[in-house]
Amino acid sequence: MSGIIGAIADAWAEIRVHKLRVLLSLIGIAVSVAALTAVIAISEYQMQSQAEQADRWGGRLATIAVSAMSDDGAPVEPAAFDEHFRRVAERYEFSHVARIAEGLQAPVQASDGVHGTTTRLIDPLYASMHREKLIDGREFRADDALALAPPVIISETLWDRLGRVPVAQHPLLTIGGDAGGIHQIVGVRPKEGPWDEEVRIDLLYDAYAARVDALPEGVVPRYDIWVAQNDADAIGPVLAMDLRAGLPAGQDVSVGRSDQGAQPGYLESQRMFELIIGGIAVLILALGALSLINIQLVAMRQRVREIGVRRAFGATAGRVFTSVLLESLVATTVAGIIGIAVVVALLRSPLLIEWMFQGLVDVPPFPMRAALTGLIAAVIVGALAGFVPALVALRVKVIDAIRF
Repeated sequence: MSGIIGAIADAWAEIRVHKLRVLLSLIGIAVSVAALTAVIAISEYQMQSQAEQADRWGGRLATIAVSAMSDDGAPVEPAAFDEHFRRVAERYEFSHVARIAEGLQAPVQASDGVHGTTTRLIDPLYASMHREKLIDGREFRADDALALAPPVIISETLWDRLGRVPVAQHPLLTIGGDAGGIHQIVGVRPKEGPWDEEVRIDLLYDAYAARVDALPEGVVPRYDIWVAQNDADAIGPVLAMDLRAGLPAGQDVSVGRSDQGAQPGYLESQRMFELIIGGIAVLILALGALSLINIQLVAMRQRVREIGVRRAFGATAGRVFTSVLLESLVATTVAGIIGIAVVVALLRSPLLIEWMFQGLVDVPPFPMRAALTGLIAAVIVGALAGFVPALVALRVKVIDAIRF
């Protein structure tokens, strides 16, 4: 133990003596490790962003979508099927079920006139199942169906036209049509990108249904069910059979997974993405290691006299080898910690994450895999970069130091 401590002390002393050379090594390795850590961390955030975008369209892993149609293609009467679906679903005790009806249009009064607005009917649980995001306000609640002024969630484009009045001030929206009236704005959904200028609104399904006799012709509600991923393939066929059992003749149901896990090639694309990111990370690490080895070899040629004198005073070959190796190892470990700390500080900034990954709802913590990989890489690079110069130091003889 005393020998190891002594070797580490010698290595630290050499680092203090050769400050400029060590500083150059630290800069190169710190940048390489920081780049490696950042690439892995950003890839984690990117995969989270892609997963959330897929969840907005198809639901989380695993979402089962149910819809009813007649054999001739005509939609089933929504109220009758809704009652039938509820009776069947009660036996399964699903924790997350949400209805959605799209394809509606409603006239909305804005400051610059009346606009035909794309309208969507959803249940309160729909937002959590599809990772919907708000930039102001709140999502629908179950008790909103009892409100005298039904709630409405609007798009950011419509919010701009209304003057971006904060939701906390309880702004109102006038909607025409069959379910028209005064609605209270409770939330604002962000734009999906700089190209998104569509005016949209979300209405609570039950609040809309209570104000109309029936949904518009051609509108087919869909029922999304969020279940455990391992149970999705087993639940789907049984649920379809139970739903078909109580339907009138000439009607059928469509039951199938809509989440990204059901898409062909989903896992393969994820693995390919990880391989590409891993290749980039290895290339960055290799460039940093080659740079450090080059600096260490050049520095070793200038230390022939020093090493020869140490050998003359009784330093063993093993002590010299360990000292040179640990000198590089300690320097790269310190550099790696510095590089990782810089990346962690940058990527923990909410503003930076929001700018890089717009629309990210569930921002994951900084991935420990990235930090550990960066630290292990710094240690490995230090060991490899110190091994070759240490071998060169073993071949230095006392007579060489006198001649140098």
